[in-house]
Amino acid sequence: MISNGRLDRRLAIRLLLDKRDDLLLITGLGSTTWDAASVGDDPRNFYLWGAMGSAALIGLGLAIAQPQRRVLVVTGDGELLMGLGGLATIGVQRPPNLSIAVFDNGHYGETGMQTSHTGAGVELVGIARACGIEEIFDISDELGVRDFAGRIGKSATTLFARIAIRADEPPRVLPPRDGVYLKTRFRRAIGIET
Repeated sequence: MISNGRLDRRLAIRLLLDKRDDLLLITGLGSTTWDAASVGDDPRNFYLWGAMGSAALIGLGLAIAQPQRRVLVVTGDGELLMGLGGLATIGVQRPPNLSIAVFDNGHYGETGMQTSHTGAGVELVGIARACGIEEIFDISDELGVRDFAGRIGKSATTLFARIAIRADEPPRVLPPRDGVYLKTRFRRAIGIET
C-alpha cells in the first residue's frame, strides 16, 4: 500500500525478505528491528539495540569477513544520518555482497517523530552517490522494492536504496534483546564456533 508516494514499512520489509534464502540481516536501532521481527525472528538477524549509527558499518565488516554470504542492512534515515561517515568507507570498499536499504520517513522515530534532516531536504541518495556507491535506488513503490530485493547479492558492487516509507508507528514486535544471546546465536547461524 502506498500513501503520498510512501510505502507501508511492514510491506517493504516483507518484500525485502520474501526470498531470503541464506541472506544475513543487520537492522538499525528501533523501528527497523521491529519491522524485521514482524516478518519472523531468525538466527541470521543481528538486531542492534543501542548502537545508533552503526548498522551500515557493522554490515560492511560482516560483508568483508563473510565474502561468500549476502548481507543486507536495513536501517532508518535517522540512524544512517548519525553514521554518515561510514558511507564514505563503504563507498571505497564496495563489497559486492553488501546491500543497504534505508527506510526514510523523514522523521526521528526513536525520539518523538521530529522532522529529520531528510525531511528538511537532505538527500541520502545524493550522499551515497557522492561517497562512491555506484548502484543506487530511490524507491517509493512495491515494484521498486521487489526489483532491489531481486538484485541483492547479484551485483558486482555494493547496493544502496532509499525506500520512502510512511511516518507511522505500527505495533512493536520485539525480538530478543539480550546482546550476548543475539551474538552467540548469530555466530552459530553463520558457522562460527562460539
